[in-house]
Formats: sequence, C-alpha cells, structure tokens
Amino acid sequence: MIPPKKSAAFVWRMEEVLDLYEEPYDSNRPVVCFDERPCQLIGEVRDPLPVKPGEVRRIDSHYERKGTCHALMAFEPLTGWRAASVRERRRGLEFAGEVRRLVEEVYPEAERLRLVVDNLSTHSPAAFYEAFPPEFARLLSRKVEFVYTPTHGSWLNMVEVELSVLARQCLGKRRIPDAETLEREVEAWAKERNRLGTSVDWRFTTADARTKLRKLYPSIEL
Repeated sequence: MIPPKKSAAFVWRMEEVLDLYEEPYDSNRPVVCFDERPCQLIGEVRDPLPVKPGEVRRIDSHYERKGTCHALMAFEPLTGWRAASVRERRRGLEFAGEVRRLVEEVYPEAERLRLVVDNLSTHSPAAFYEAFPPEFARLLSRKVEFVYTPTHGSWLNMVEVELSVLARQCLGKRRIPDAETLEREVEAWAKERNRLGTSVDWRFTTADARTKLRKLYPSIEL
C-alpha cells in the first residue's frame, strides 16, 4: 500500500520543524519564527467618562470601525527575543522588508538565518525579487533558509504562541483607533517581554509526535 501523499508530506514537514527546535543554539545559523496577525482598529464614538478612584472605567457601547492592519512578529525561541511591528498590509513587500531588517540589523554576523514560516504565498524568496533589485534579492535568498510548517499545521510555528500572548496581554478587548497607537503598544509589549527574558516552554518533540499523533502517519503494508 502506498502511503497517502498528503499525510506523508504533513509528517515530513512536521518532523523537520520539530527536529529544528531540538537543535542547540547556533549563533551562525539562528532559528527565527515569523508570522503576522490581523488587528482591527476601533475608535470611540463618544469619549469615555472620566474615571474616579475605585470606579470601573465606563465606555459607550457604540464604536467606530477604522479598518484593519497587521502585527508582524519575529521570535527567536532559544534566546527569548522577539520584535514586533505594525503594517497596514501584509504583502510580499512588507515580508521582504522585515526579513531584510533581520538579516542586516539583527543578525549581520550570521552565516544563514533559518526562518520558520507557514505556507502563505508571500512567505518565499520570490518576495525578495518583488521588493529589491535582483542582485540584492539573490544575496538575501542565499542568507535565508526557509523552513515551512505543514499545511494546516501553522500551530507548529512557535511565534503563534507569542502572537496569542500578545492578543491576551496587549490587545485584549481594548479599542485601539489607529496603526500608530497600535505600533507603540505592540513595541512596548515586545520590549518588556525581552527585558523579562520570557520565552516559550516548548516540549513537543518528534518522539512525542510519533506517539501522540500516530494516526497522522501513513500506514505501510508490505
């Protein structure tokens, strides 16, 4: 029996990511997880009432939708470092700009940056050619090794955990009216997380996957 191609592709990608997470820290080949999160901008119709000591903040139930933007985050699990920014869109141009910043400003001495991303169409070296001259795009593509999570397996990207924490701790149910305010809030949150040295306690390994997710593995009959 031939193993189903989709199932085999999933476990191959999954084990590739999990094995990468188990490697020791290598400053020449750092592992960085990257992803984006959409954020809705919401403004007040009426200014909230002044708050007095001991009172709960009261706001009007009506609000104004002011569009959306995207929080972009890069996260290095083994050092507990992350950087977050806000962009109006999440095209290949924005992705390429973030990767360029990582390569040139954050990891200028690294031989190669191993970048864990999902299968979004903009997450590829092609984005470099859309944003930069071919000579530089080629140079950048040689500096970055893409490691893709499997389709429907973006939960394997550790930055998803950080984005979830960002949503709970920083965004919550607050009304943030514009991208400028959101960027200040997001950058302040990332700076404090870096100061505390907080990281993700990732314990799921390839051995765990072969036991707990064994139903995902293709069965082989000789």
